[in-house]
Amino acid sequence: MTVDGFTLIIGQLLPEPHAGLLAGMLFGTKASIQKDLYDALVATGTLHIAALSGMNISILATIVGGALLRMVNKRIASLLTIVIIIGFVWFVGAGASIVRAAIMGSVALLATVFGRQYWGFLTYCLTVGLMLLVHPSWIADLSFQLSALATLGIILFGPRKETNMVKSDLHTTLAAQVFTIPLILSTFHRISLVSPLTNVLIGWVIAPVTTLGLLCALVGWIFLPLAYPLAWTAWIFLEYMILIITWTAKIPLSYIAW
Repeated sequence: MTVDGFTLIIGQLLPEPHAGLLAGMLFGTKASIQKDLYDALVATGTLHIAALSGMNISILATIVGGALLRMVNKRIASLLTIVIIIGFVWFVGAGASIVRAAIMGSVALLATVFGRQYWGFLTYCLTVGLMLLVHPSWIADLSFQLSALATLGIILFGPRKETNMVKSDLHTTLAAQVFTIPLILSTFHRISLVSPLTNVLIGWVIAPVTTLGLLCALVGWIFLPLAYPLAWTAWIFLEYMILIITWTAKIPLSYIAW
């Protein structure tokens, strides 16, 4: 099964623009996002949520790691979480953007779990250097830039000892935006004045949407009808995200373009 196959499953489970947004969040397929919603994502500085990056995988890893820590020690939980990340890459297909995101997410996870900011930063630099050595053209790729910058934000500003899962997820999401928002602004020549508001309002739903979306794709792949209850639940969160993004994008002077 390829990413296109999983995107098709999501399209069968959800209407638009919900399906396109979810596919973008899970697999980085921005082409499936309707133009009006895409413009709203740019206007509100939230385009990063539709770019498969270390942030997505780090959020998933935070959820999985938090659950595993209730059963095993930190070292085993970390190892099992990385195994799950590898499984995720196999699950969606080892495309370039997904492999990049998995590497970035693993680096961010290790830095977060062990709480060693400088060790994590050094590993991050070596990883990015090796990736660019193998594929120099990636340095000009927006998806790679978003992935690399989101992970850097998580390493430098992400949660260290958060015990509250919702608070930790929100902290991770905001940390990932520290460097991605300036990139989005410089790329699209817009300064979003509502970006902090929009990101805070939707930040808490990114983790459950990511988790539900992956479950929808997996269960739908096995037997489509079983995935509908999950898809209906995901639709509620996606509808909330779309309403917030489109509403804040329409606020007068929501952004300044030049």
